[in-house]
Amino acid sequence: MTLPWTLSLYIARHFFLAILLALFGLVAISMLIDIVELIRRATAKQDIPLSIILELSALRIPYLIEKLAAYAVLIGSMLALTRLTRTHELVVARSAGVSVWQFLAPAIAVVMAMGVFLTTAFNPFASVLLLRYEHIEGKYLSGRPSLLSISSSGLWLRQIENDSDTIGEHIIYTMRVSQSTMEFANVIVFTFDKNKKFIERLDAKQAVLEPNILHLTGVTRSVPGHPPEQLKDYLLPTTLTLSHIQDSFASPETMSFWHLPPFIAMLEAAGFSALHHRLYWHSLLASPFLMGGTVLIAAVFSLRLPRRGKIGLLVVAGIITGFLLHFFTDIIFALGTAGTVPVMLAAWTPAAVVLMIGAALLLHLEDG
Repeated sequence: MTLPWTLSLYIARHFFLAILLALFGLVAISMLIDIVELIRRATAKQDIPLSIILELSALRIPYLIEKLAAYAVLIGSMLALTRLTRTHELVVARSAGVSVWQFLAPAIAVVMAMGVFLTTAFNPFASVLLLRYEHIEGKYLSGRPSLLSISSSGLWLRQIENDSDTIGEHIIYTMRVSQSTMEFANVIVFTFDKNKKFIERLDAKQAVLEPNILHLTGVTRSVPGHPPEQLKDYLLPTTLTLSHIQDSFASPETMSFWHLPPFIAMLEAAGFSALHHRLYWHSLLASPFLMGGTVLIAAVFSLRLPRRGKIGLLVVAGIITGFLLHFFTDIIFALGTAGTVPVMLAAWTPAAVVLMIGAALLLHLEDG
């Protein structure tokens, strides 16, 4: 039997509205917690207006929507299925020969369409606002603005000198960094004073990052008003470390789904690991399938008839199962980030596991 188009739209609409309701509730609760946390952090600072706190909280809303979408699908699907079961609408449909797979098909289609929209269209918008959030947060709360920029031509590092009376900052360019030997290739250092006035330029064939020192070799030193000077070695005091440089990279959440692949290529070309960014990109690709599998999990705990009782316990069990799956996903992602598990396997395993578990349990409940 083919599910009538009118019934398909009816089921799809119920799921869509229930998911939106669940998402609104989750985001509202998360925003309240976020505002309280921001106020707590702001109390340690001085002269941070409430408008900055509210702006920071508002900038995180799209990011929260992305992060909470899977939970909203789980809770919303359970709400929709429980309501349709309580009103006996699904009972009537099944008595007419409609299988569980047929009346879940519109819901899965809607959820996967939402996943595709969130990944391809909503994610670029959310990443821009989250990047703005990190800039403001770094300026007012953490005091750690980004000091690194990466492009197809290489890396640009900014080293601010707070302890020097004359030198204000160094702008360091390198074409490539080797993580194993801590070597920089084709290094250029621009030095400025406290008033942003240019002092000197250093061109080095290579440099090695040592504790508190950037050791440059094969150096050409250029000072305004003086001829270039050739130096065999030059020791530049620095507070940079490899972990500091890696921490300064833009987090993958602040980058658009469409911009991640070229950034990953630039990161790897510069000699850095892009495991975290690659894992995040594949997780975005897998998210529509994860959300589709979440509908199956919700159906397992929501199709019990009212006369059989214990619906509340089943709903609670479904929510607990969702949190367990989230915990499992975090473990797999941690293994993928550490390089223990291949990136594609780590990113796609949660979606595959949810789909298989949900399908297997529904087959057992439906066909015995």
